[in-house]
Amino acid sequence: MNIFKLISLLGEKIIQAIEGLGDFGLFCLRLLANLGASIRHLQQTIIQLQFVGNYSLVIILVSGLFVGFVLALQGDYVLSSYGSEQALGVLVALSLLRELGPVVTALLFAGRAGTSLTAEIGLMNAGEQLAAMEMMGVDPLRRILEPRFVASIVAMPILAILFSAIGIIGSWLVAVPLIGLDSGAFWAQMQAGVDFSSDIGNGVLKSFFFGVAVGAIALYQGFTAKPTPEGVSSATTRTVVISSLVVLGLDFILTAMMFTSG
Repeated sequence: MNIFKLISLLGEKIIQAIEGLGDFGLFCLRLLANLGASIRHLQQTIIQLQFVGNYSLVIILVSGLFVGFVLALQGDYVLSSYGSEQALGVLVALSLLRELGPVVTALLFAGRAGTSLTAEIGLMNAGEQLAAMEMMGVDPLRRILEPRFVASIVAMPILAILFSAIGIIGSWLVAVPLIGLDSGAFWAQMQAGVDFSSDIGNGVLKSFFFGVAVGAIALYQGFTAKPTPEGVSSATTRTVVISSLVVLGLDFILTAMMFTSG
């Protein structure tokens, strides 16, 4: 392959990427512009909220519990070197509320509920159900996609809060009965070191943005998937990969805006 052919292929890939990014941007604008459709289809939105929430609840709770276990063990190992074992509670709480809760929840949500949304919309597209709705004068974006998008936005902060809560409980189970720390000091240090607005509020705000990103990516991949089994399978894979990268990049940006002093 000569250099000119290589440059041509590279340019073609770059143009395709830019076009795809533009299509995704327009798709997101349509979703945001039609948020009111979820109110008109409130029952469908509630059903989808239960759907995506229940699909992710078990893995969120189990993962949060074991993350709390590990944080307590690792935190005690580090803090004991400085004689600050009593600060374990605030260390675990800040780690979960600020970072691990929203980020890990978003990654798990993308892998569980996000892929389900992509596969569902992709199969509807492959079965020409969306095209049939358009033929009947029904906008599939308002009727099908919008309730699922709003459900993802609402479910993500709730799941992140549950993740952080069960993680804190898991860390207490390791810190107090297993390691032998004082339970009163564990909770007192946490209460004194955690601020509602800057720690809990910003963590919830992060998960809200993650819900918007993951929901939009999952629905877009399903909506634009090739109407074949291979196309739907590739779309679900892209949902996990792209959502994970976007969540991590968005987390860096939001952390720099929220928690960087000066």
